[in-house]
Amino acid sequence: MNQVLVYSNGSQESERAKMLLQSLDKEIKEFLLGVDFSDRQFRAEFGSEAEYPQIAIGMYRGSLKETLKYLNTEGIIA
Repeated sequence: MNQVLVYSNGSQESERAKMLLQSLDKEIKEFLLGVDFSDRQFRAEFGSEAEYPQIAIGMYRGSLKETLKYLNTEGIIA
């Protein structure tokens, strides 16, 4: 899957995630806190302990750290 969804709060961590995904030639659709969703909606969707950004690649969803592990496991990054 080439399109990746990034649920961002505009933080430096979110920007790093987008730069990484762009370097992998992924098409990114960013949803921004306060513009596209509220923190309440974010917590309802991802859980009360979820960190920004949340990244969705196909059926996979997770934080930047979890996404890095996923990409490594899938052999997308080394």
